[in-house]
Amino acid sequence: MIVVADNGLTLEGNDFKMGEVEYEMVELLRRLNINRPVALTLACLSYLRENDWVDMREEKKNHGKGRPVKLYRLTVQMETIINTIEESVIAESKTILQNIERLKHLS
Repeated sequence: MIVVADNGLTLEGNDFKMGEVEYEMVELLRRLNINRPVALTLACLSYLRENDWVDMREEKKNHGKGRPVKLYRLTVQMETIINTIEESVIAESKTILQNIERLKHLS
């Protein structure tokens, strides 16, 4: 299980659980008739872009006709992203455990 500390993203197996902000984003996209898998992907890409881990560029398919295609590329290695998320989760978990220990000592 991977949890992203700042915004509550959780990945369990093939299930993706979101924090409040991502849930609101997906719900807004759903109201715009965007299907759930696309909405989840957009929420994940948003998180990656906020952390400057992904770069996006637009490229036209047919030289001026139609909408451009958005191409995404990682700006850092996947291992770096995973390590950063892992460190964040561990730090948050330690804080929670310390708070639990303080509560135990108060009782």
